[in-house]
Amino acid sequence: MKKLFICTLLIAVTLSAFAQEEKPKEIKTGWSFGVLPTATYSVDNGFQAGLFGDIYNYGDGSTYPDPVHKISWEGSYFTHSHRMRLYLAYDSKYLIPKMRVNASVTYVTDPLYTFWGFNGPASIQNYNIWGNREAADQLPNGNNINYYGMSRDMLRILANFQGQIVPHLNWAAGINFWNWKLGDMRDNGAGNKDANGEYIKDTDGKKKIFYYDKDLTLVQAYKNAGILTDADLTGGNALELNAGLVYDTRDMEAAPNKGIWAEAYLNGNVIGQQYLKACAYFRHYVTIPIHIPAGEPVFAYRLAWQQTLWSKNNAGTPFYMIQNVPLLVQRNMISEGFGSSNTIRGLRENRILTEGMAWLNTELRVKLVKFKLFNQFFYLAVNPFFDGGFITKQYKKEALAHAAVDGKIYDSRLALIGRDALIYDASKAGSFIYSAGAGLKIAMNQNFIISAEYAHCFTPGLNADPWVGIGINYQF
Repeated sequence: MKKLFICTLLIAVTLSAFAQEEKPKEIKTGWSFGVLPTATYSVDNGFQAGLFGDIYNYGDGSTYPDPVHKISWEGSYFTHSHRMRLYLAYDSKYLIPKMRVNASVTYVTDPLYTFWGFNGPASIQNYNIWGNREAADQLPNGNNINYYGMSRDMLRILANFQGQIVPHLNWAAGINFWNWKLGDMRDNGAGNKDANGEYIKDTDGKKKIFYYDKDLTLVQAYKNAGILTDADLTGGNALELNAGLVYDTRDMEAAPNKGIWAEAYLNGNVIGQQYLKACAYFRHYVTIPIHIPAGEPVFAYRLAWQQTLWSKNNAGTPFYMIQNVPLLVQRNMISEGFGSSNTIRGLRENRILTEGMAWLNTELRVKLVKFKLFNQFFYLAVNPFFDGGFITKQYKKEALAHAAVDGKIYDSRLALIGRDALIYDASKAGSFIYSAGAGLKIAMNQNFIISAEYAHCFTPGLNADPWVGIGINYQF
């Protein structure tokens, strides 16, 4: 599969020779508002209820399709994971002359957060105990409702800045504050044990339909094996500083027709458990000279790499920060995890937790039709895609090796209740991870883009079928 990875790059280079310029024909001035119910869905979190939107100011239209000011916001709740999100963000390249300002405040609660283990393919999923809930009459007494369950609450405040060095080349710097609180899964629908160790019963005297035993979880197994500590599992704070360079020749930002967008920067935590990460992203957008009335197709690809270079006392990245994917400009509210909609589609959210990862995204963006409605400009597009990647540096490799026997770790508690006890196999950590799928896009004024995508992961043990993601924006 690594050969397929290289072949995709060659195709991208070949198509770039045919790139040609396309200019938007319409002009938008003044204010534009996009407000919609958060009628989204993901395999991890279920349906989303709430409101989200973008507010654009295009000024006199001279910067269109890029806005002068953009304000994004969301307030929502997810039916499956019970996640609650509050978000407010501001983005502008014109507030300060020759400087870009990107700032946001985000608060997220995850009472049913799922922890799948470390290093992607090496973490073995026991399909018999997937999901948040199972019926009690199908389980032996003392079994668990969610072996992968825990909870987390997150507050993030960030401000990133870019300034021009020469045309198309910017310096970049920013500061991000994080506060994390981790704990046991919080599920009001699950039965808990009383002081005598018996499951609490309903008022009719019958046993609760759902169990939850915080001592029979993957997180607890990692703690029992000495891989995670009490300090890891309570959360903490991080104050990250980043600095680097950005090269940008895109003709527009939301859905470029041509150009390059590349970033390289260092990202380090200066409080608590300190670390330093390197991040590099190369995105290329190539117009394909095939005439379609709605607009010429665009081949887009992204090469990405993120890795921890140094950590104090070789402690690595804190457990509560390992899922973070640092970005200078946030295209989605949450930028984390290898898997789900941010990196390799077709995987569960945060399925690959590791210290280093290289990945590739490629997609063909084809506009099907353009139309004008309510004085707004719309288009429909499809985007078949291929994603792939591999781990470049494993997380807690030494601690996992110390707990393993011949590279494998078992949770003996699972064997006692008749389950497959293998939870980690180090020999699988180097597996190539790849997926493919297609998406549908509805765009308003070339900026407010609603996205629906389906993907299938072909790496054994990682597929989250059916993986469906409904949200906003192209992935990159």
